[in-house]
Amino acid sequence: MIGNRTTSRTADGRRVPGTWRHAFIRNGDYFLTDLFIYADGLIDCWGLVTLEEFERKLRTGWVATELPDGAWASAHDLAAWRFSEPHTSLTPELLLAEVRDTIDQLNGRPDSTGRCLAAVDAFLAEPTEENRVIARAAYYAIPETQRHYALGDMDRKDRPLQVLVTGPGGELESSPGETVDQEEYDEAVAYFGDRERSRAERLARVPADGPATPTAPAIHVYERYPLKPSDDPGTPALRNDYPAPVLVGGDTYPSVAHAYWALSTSDATARAAARDADRAFAARDAAAGAPRREGWEQARTAVMAALLRAKYTQHPALARVLLDTGDATLVYDDHDSGHWGDNGGRGRNWTGRLLELVRSELRAGQAGIGPFA
Repeated sequence: MIGNRTTSRTADGRRVPGTWRHAFIRNGDYFLTDLFIYADGLIDCWGLVTLEEFERKLRTGWVATELPDGAWASAHDLAAWRFSEPHTSLTPELLLAEVRDTIDQLNGRPDSTGRCLAAVDAFLAEPTEENRVIARAAYYAIPETQRHYALGDMDRKDRPLQVLVTGPGGELESSPGETVDQEEYDEAVAYFGDRERSRAERLARVPADGPATPTAPAIHVYERYPLKPSDDPGTPALRNDYPAPVLVGGDTYPSVAHAYWALSTSDATARAAARDADRAFAARDAAAGAPRREGWEQARTAVMAALLRAKYTQHPALARVLLDTGDATLVYDDHDSGHWGDNGGRGRNWTGRLLELVRSELRAGQAGIGPFA
């Protein structure tokens, strides 16, 4: 159900991921709107409610699953119409089950499909009638609208799953009067055997150019204000305001932050004041009131990349700190800028991303790959 429809809200300074689906709200007439579902179990149906409250909204028809013929409906600022012979497959029970599944998915927990497939694995490992009954119950616990997708097989749909949990001689509930013969049952068992082997091969397969995701935990480069260098600086050395002089274009700047702010302005006096400031935030203040260089907004990311390369090539000890982060995602805080900082998931984290790029270039240089030094 989640698909690519991702959203979030902020609660207590924390990002809560979510998704949405279309639904009708009945408030006199019927309104086509978005139903927002969040990982903490709250649902926005014209107001945040708990799962229990949402169920009451369903039972009372506030979130509508029945659409009466002749009723008025509208999509705000888009259109209005009257229902004529409406049809919906939703019921309160079905929509509630889909929402519960979505909350499980948002939290990385097995949803009803995951629980069913786990029960099927248990049955195949020990094919007793008791385990088949458990697997069958788990299959029918999947919302009816989602069963076709349980195996991710758009050719066979969920037919092998139905056959397996029904068993030889059993009647398929989806096809009254149709019984499972031994041949089809054996084919279903073989299907799951092939599926398991394919899954194992897929999990063991490493892409030709390496894994797609980091193997190391993410590292948060918290906002700090270092005043002087340290023999063992740790991740604060990755901050742009860490006191590590950089030589750029014939000028030496006390830190990357000093250089960035000095280069950002077209005013020579402000540029010199930013370069000579005693602290990084003073460099920012010196440049902030002066005019920016033409095209700065489009060029600033390239400038920062060059400054970070200068910092870590000119300071081998700091390069070691960066290299020691392995392949971790670097999450950089910058409360002054949503461009440079991650800022609780609300920023673009460009500094973190550029640090990862420079780290990769340093690795390439160590391996003698490319022109990187």
